[in-house]
Amino acid sequence: MKRIGFIDYYLDEWHANNYPAMIAAYNRKNSSDYQLACAWGEIDNPSGGLSNREWCEKFGAELCGSIEEVCERSDHVIILAPSDPERHLDYAGRVFACKTSPYIDKTFAPDCKTAKAIFDLAGKNRVKFFSSSALRYADELSGYNGDARSISLTGGGSNFDEYIIHQLEMAVKCLGVGAESVRYEKYADQEYAEATYGDGRHARLFFAPCMPFTAAVAGSDGKSSYYQINSPYFDNLIADIIRFFETGEPSFDSAETLEVMKLREAVIAGKSRPGERIRL
Repeated sequence: MKRIGFIDYYLDEWHANNYPAMIAAYNRKNSSDYQLACAWGEIDNPSGGLSNREWCEKFGAELCGSIEEVCERSDHVIILAPSDPERHLDYAGRVFACKTSPYIDKTFAPDCKTAKAIFDLAGKNRVKFFSSSALRYADELSGYNGDARSISLTGGGSNFDEYIIHQLEMAVKCLGVGAESVRYEKYADQEYAEATYGDGRHARLFFAPCMPFTAAVAGSDGKSSYYQINSPYFDNLIADIIRFFETGEPSFDSAETLEVMKLREAVIAGKSRPGERIRL
């Protein structure tokens, strides 16, 4: 059995609640034996959900007293806190100091400076990690790997600042790095952002709470295809996390993660300057 440890701001949240079943499904499909073994949360659910101890009892995990104990008792570590990326620098630094190579959940960091600091810490400790939105793993986008020319995306969620990460991840996966400017606008509860590249590549992102994930992608031939994103992208993410645990190598370049963070920071800054083009 390969033991997985969870590290979270508080354990009773959607990702921690659902990843164990996804890992179990991966095991059944691949005849493997990865198991949630232990977990640590910094605080109990602030909205009155399960305490960390109650969560561990529910999921059959050992409650650890520290991040370091999780690393000691686990073969592999997943850093969660998907809604609290400002905690990732502290958590990652402590995990790296234990010479452990984790997966770090989306949103990777609150800003580009912090993102670079996490990569610097990993380098100093000679460990590897990766971070991604699950939407990178949509089957519908598997044919595009930085070679698309244009992309128009829709998506929703409870708030723009947190959930725009999904569209940005899809955009960078398909278009690659090198964006030069962004622009943001808002109309009622609909928000719009775009990113432009010096060589003509272009991303358009449409956000509203009601919108499903869709993508219209112009490939290297300039012809567009439209996709409703309905594939099991979370299962695909879990598969890549486990592939990383087995190989120790991320499946995509870290420059793409930094590009996503750069775009997110600029787009959010653009909310105070709607309609203005912001140079990156």
